[in-house]
Amino acid sequence: MPPENQPVPIEPQTWDHNRDYHSFANSDQVQVTHLPLALKVDFATRRLQGKATLSLRYLESQVGELWLDSRDLHILSVTTEDETALAFHLEAADEILGQKLVIQLPQELCEQVCIRYHTSPEAEGLQWLTPEQTAGKALPYLFSQSQPINARSWIPLQDTPKVRITFDAHVEVPKGMRAVMSAMNDPETPLEGQFQFEMEKPIPTHLLALAVGDLAFQAIGPRSGVYTEPCMLEAAATEFADTEHMLDVAQSLLGPYAWGRYDMIILPPSFPFGGMENPRLAFLTPTLIAGDKSLVSTVAHELAHSWTGNLVSNATWRDLWLNEGFTTYFTNRIVEAVYGKEQAELEWVIEFGRLTEEMAMLPRHRQTLPANVQQADPNLAFNRFTYDKASMFVHELEHRLGRVEFDKFLFAYVQHFAFKAITTEVFVEYAKVALVEAYPDKINEAELQEWIYGEGLPQGYVGPTSRSLDKVDSALDDFLQGKAASELKVKGWRVHHWQYFLTQLPEVVSQVQLMDLDDTFKFTESTNAEIACDWFRVAIRNHYDPVLPALSAYLQRIGRGKFVRPLYAELQVAGYHAELQQIYACARAGYHPSIQVQLDRMLKG
Repeated sequence: MPPENQPVPIEPQTWDHNRDYHSFANSDQVQVTHLPLALKVDFATRRLQGKATLSLRYLESQVGELWLDSRDLHILSVTTEDETALAFHLEAADEILGQKLVIQLPQELCEQVCIRYHTSPEAEGLQWLTPEQTAGKALPYLFSQSQPINARSWIPLQDTPKVRITFDAHVEVPKGMRAVMSAMNDPETPLEGQFQFEMEKPIPTHLLALAVGDLAFQAIGPRSGVYTEPCMLEAAATEFADTEHMLDVAQSLLGPYAWGRYDMIILPPSFPFGGMENPRLAFLTPTLIAGDKSLVSTVAHELAHSWTGNLVSNATWRDLWLNEGFTTYFTNRIVEAVYGKEQAELEWVIEFGRLTEEMAMLPRHRQTLPANVQQADPNLAFNRFTYDKASMFVHELEHRLGRVEFDKFLFAYVQHFAFKAITTEVFVEYAKVALVEAYPDKINEAELQEWIYGEGLPQGYVGPTSRSLDKVDSALDDFLQGKAASELKVKGWRVHHWQYFLTQLPEVVSQVQLMDLDDTFKFTESTNAEIACDWFRVAIRNHYDPVLPALSAYLQRIGRGKFVRPLYAELQVAGYHAELQQIYACARAGYHPSIQVQLDRMLKG
């Protein structure tokens, strides 16, 4: 593994692109196909007591061992389906990958292996919250985050997107609490402490999800609804009321919705992502509840993953762009259909702005669509570059082919690879036929290769624009020429106009200008998490110290990685070392374990 914060080596041609370098599993010899799971949730010890029964399919006739992924798991016993004990051992821990669990298989190959175990209180894929850390303050809370490789911290399994499994689960929780999973959930289940789940469609293991807490439910459509703490339910249901419409739009583009229901759970603020596309139960951050539906494109994004990500999956984390690029593009199409072309254009332009900012900081050799993270933490693949360059590529394909023809390609692509995991190279071979040969006057193989394997953006690429931003550019020019903030024409601006305004400010802004903006528009007091983050970044870079109390409160209130990582990085670069350490010392305990690990590594230097 390269030293922390050092560039990842350029990808050697000898690396096997079909191999998942982030899994110990010998899935090319034997694959887990079904997972019956029994869990007891113990809030007192902050552990799951588990029994995982793995149904096996052998790809080779002579297999002596089963290799599984685990991290900080305490393995109590391993047996066959008839309770015959099997020898096992855990190998030395790797800082990123955890431990290989090696199980000796009998000579007469068994159909199932049963593992009894319990998790660690520090399991990276689980966050345990005290009642005081919840909105309702009455009951504790537990939620998981398995992506990218944290499922192994709460279940011993083949933790790789290459292998899809079905599962059923029995979950025991304290009476009065509700458990929900990435499966079919029944909101009418009595709160007697026993919950049954089934996911009969094969999913990759990073989509395994569990949440337990004081959860209420409200339907918002015939196939959709919201789970969250009771005090947040009405606001969440109102904010996400357009979900059923989004479902209809998405189906019209990519075919029938394969998962039956699309429910959502609004988690506590420490949830580290905007959303997580767990099938049948998308996990969402409460920072999306802005009161005006201005941030619901994240709902559209997680919904879009139902096709591009959950149905067609990346085979390794090197191939993450296949999930996120198509999904980010598809999100834009849903937003256009539901909220109009102007909002879709605004979001696309802001996306391109994020990409150019990321490219300015990212080493050139890391600016390819495949994320060269084989020897590094796969979390490094989850940056705006991976999402946004891939999205620009998909938008460019639409531009080249025209929307009608491109929609035919997209529909055929999803149907062709449904319930499969593919690599970048599998996509390239498919695209040579479905794009290059089918539309030789629109795109050639060299252009395809340049987009995917080339560094940065292809020469001559022109990014998106929006006439709706002309008024923002005009106001920004006026402000930089000396006009007072109170004199700027900002009537009717949407959230995205304000985001664009803040991100287009020059690196150096005077204290007088910052005070004028803040006094006029109250950015430091903004309750919109996106606007507040963009403003704080501008303020930190320019040492506008009046934001520090509000920034500290923000970082202690919100645990979403998209916000906290860049803000701590800005504090670090700007030299706010004492303030950074003080804020982080207060905030760290409230962050998800996966974010704690990432920030600990980032800030230790």
